[in-house]
Amino acid sequence: MATLSYRGAMSGVLLQILTAFVCLVVYSSAVQLSANFIFGDSLVEAGNNDYIVSLSKANYPPNGIDFGRPTGRYTNGRTIVDILGQKLGFKDFAPPYLAPTTNGPVVLQGVNYASGGGGILNETGKIFGGRINLDAQIDNFANTRQDIIAQIGFPAAMQLLETALFSVTMGSNDFINNYLVPVLSSVKQKLVSPEMFVASLISRYRLQLTRIYNLGARNFILPNVGPIGCIPYQRDVNPLYGDDCVALPNQLAKSFNIQLKSLLIELEGNLKGSRFIYADVYHIVSDIIQNYPSYDFQNANSACCSSAGRHGGIIPCGPGPTHVCPDRSKYVFWDAYHPSDATNAIIAQRLMDGGTDDVSPINLRQLIEF
Repeated sequence: MATLSYRGAMSGVLLQILTAFVCLVVYSSAVQLSANFIFGDSLVEAGNNDYIVSLSKANYPPNGIDFGRPTGRYTNGRTIVDILGQKLGFKDFAPPYLAPTTNGPVVLQGVNYASGGGGILNETGKIFGGRINLDAQIDNFANTRQDIIAQIGFPAAMQLLETALFSVTMGSNDFINNYLVPVLSSVKQKLVSPEMFVASLISRYRLQLTRIYNLGARNFILPNVGPIGCIPYQRDVNPLYGDDCVALPNQLAKSFNIQLKSLLIELEGNLKGSRFIYADVYHIVSDIIQNYPSYDFQNANSACCSSAGRHGGIIPCGPGPTHVCPDRSKYVFWDAYHPSDATNAIIAQRLMDGGTDDVSPINLRQLIEF
């Protein structure tokens, strides 16, 4: 009996040591974020398209109405990454790469490379003419990297990049402004099956994310594709669905998202020292739409800023005659495609503090605190 008691005591001690070790490992994995680098499309753009010839721009009112002026953001106020930056303690919003003032010490805090109309595939968004797709955004980041090295030296630059946050918000345009473009979509879908198209996106994305890693990035957060079949634009161009979300776009998004989650697990396993956080924006936005009264919204299917269409989804928000809802905080959608500032705030909060249904394997607060 004494032997059993001794063994039991030793087991308890070993368990305490193991628990302490695990806690130490988890704690030591916390990151003090040094900078905020943003890649993506119009969901997170901060004005890059203002500096290129493009049909996709947001540099006119009423966009930016809650800033008091248009800022190049496709919403009434802040984007998701703007709000996350605030929550993570960054003093300023990450500036657009193409702005003439984005140079010198400014870039040490991070840069926004996102572009309205941009996608994973280089052909995506060609209906807009000018846009900066992900490959070109990574080229721009490579230029920033060289600038950082020139300013602070290679070792300090690598330390800055390894402790920075890299968010990549891509995929929506590859469906909305590529595979699902009206008129062209019927032809394309006969030539390329949905499975083949999604596979091509994932294959290309793998190479692009690996390239960002090879340039020094280690901490990634990747929002998946939201319920694009529920945006006002899709509702209005598919009137037969009535008040329901449109099935095919959402099916494509779900297929992509499943494979994206597996891709991020694969990359984290293969790329030493990397962390890939999967942000389930599809789940979060679907929850908001389905339960909008509980979030203090009054409208979950129409654009606050509208020109034409039952849901305000036929013509983009401004310029020209537009109607803006009296209370922007009560609408899930700002325009035909993009969430309102109020919705972006909810999404950002859940990415900061949400459970694994929202963001996995850890949320952003756990990244920086534990």
